[in-house]
Parts: sequence; structure tokens; C-alpha cells
Amino acid sequence: MRARAPGSTSNLGPGFDVLGLALALHVEVEVTDAPRLSVRTEGEGEDLPQDSSHLAARVAAEVRGHDRLEIAVRSSIPVGRGIGSSAALALAAAAAAGSADPLALAARYDGHGENAAASAFGGLVAAPMVGGTPVVRRLPLDPALRFVLLVPDRRLQTSAARAVLPASVPFDDAVANLGRLALLLTGLADASLLERAAGEDRLHQAARAALFPEAPELLSALEEAGAAVACWSGAGPSLLAICRAGSEAAKVREAGEVAMERAGVPGRVLEVQPDLQGLVVEA
Repeated sequence: MRARAPGSTSNLGPGFDVLGLALALHVEVEVTDAPRLSVRTEGEGEDLPQDSSHLAARVAAEVRGHDRLEIAVRSSIPVGRGIGSSAALALAAAAAAGSADPLALAARYDGHGENAAASAFGGLVAAPMVGGTPVVRRLPLDPALRFVLLVPDRRLQTSAARAVLPASVPFDDAVANLGRLALLLTGLADASLLERAAGEDRLHQAARAALFPEAPELLSALEEAGAAVACWSGAGPSLLAICRAGSEAAKVREAGEVAMERAGVPGRVLEVQPDLQGLVVEA
């Protein structure tokens, strides 16, 4: 069995642990029976140990109930960069192994549901955890929108990014995020209504800046170049620019490359399309 799943960006500023958007960067996993466990990886993540500790191996073994499997992984999703690589991999591995509910399994491994839900359904989703299970709703996404990712060479583990978050936030900050989230959802549905304030956040981005001190400077450069919204992609360190048109995205991409070089941050800048298909499974 073979399964393909897209990566994703999450949060999009104020939608912390709720919003996910599937991106046209993919991981493909193929699982077949074998005399013993074999893991082969190509592309992004090929430097990870190819043994029973690999996420695809752990997920597939749980689904099948044994590890006598040959597992092939091919990925174009940068690992440890806040682009949903773990959720997509877990989802694709669960589906390729024959899981009846790959989304639930991927959400459990990932710890929250928005990345896995975006990878499963494609497009823009809201996926709050309710009773330990992601409740997924697809949301409208204006096809005129374009997305630019700044992807540093450095990795940032989600566990480290979550460890710096405060245990509680001021009431005013919570209210501010709710208001920005309403603006963001309106703007993502109709790009003409998207404004910079829609990407503002008071729950996670400022706390995580200590892990990526160059982030505020890079976000400002994206906004100055014309991005309608600039924010962290998931737990980072990748940064996301949401643009209204292709010409705007091209300008923002160029500015992002210059800003990364000026800030001394090695990496790459990607102009990506949303993935509207989600998980695909083939016999």
C-alpha cells in the first residue's frame, strides 16, 4: 500500500493549535510485508536513522501489530522546520499500513490535530481537539492567495518550541487573539479583506522569538515587501508570508532571500501553492 500526504503550515499567527493549511510539499510512504524490518528514505529527512526508531516504522508497526515490514519514504517536506513533516509522515505511514483512522493516529503522535487534519483533508482547516480527538472543519480559502516560506537551515524541535510557552496568558491577550483570528478567517476567504493586523499574535510568537532571534527582523522584511500577513509557520523556525497575488509573492520571495542573507540566516525561500487534495492512498 502507498500513501501520499502534503505538509502543512499551522497557526497562521493568531490561530494557535487550531488552524492548518496544507501545502504542496509531499511525503510518500509505501509499506509492504517483509521477513524483517527495513526502512529506506529519500529526500528530506534521509539523514534520520533508518531503523525501528523512525516515525514511519513506529506508526506502521503499531497499525500492523508487528514490524516485519519494508517501508519506503520519499519526502520533499523539510524536517523540523514547522511545516508539518511529522504529522504528514505519521498520517501517510498509518494509511499505507492500512489504518482505519489514520487521522486519529497521526494526531495522537503529533500531539495536536491541525497539521494532521490539513494533511488529511487538504486546504484550510480548523481542527480543535475535543475530548482528545480533532474535530475538523474545512474553511474557505481564496484561490488568489499565494504563500512564501522562509526555511532556515537550522532545525527547531516542536517540543522545544512548546517548552518556552507561558502556562497562562493575560485576558486582554486572549481577547486580542480571538479578534485577530476573526479578521484572518475573513481575509483568507476573501483576499481583498486581508490586512496586516490579521496575522498578529500574543500567545506564542513573542515567546518563541528567543529561539530564533532573527525572526522579528525577517517578518518585518516580508511585510515591508508587501506581504499581507507575515507570521511563524507552526512552531518554526520557518516563517510564512501570505500574499494576495503572484506578482506580490514574487516580490516578497526576493525580499525574503535578501533579508535572510542580510541577517546571516542560511536557508531557502519557497513560493508554494496550497494542496487542496490532502491524503491520497493507492493499493
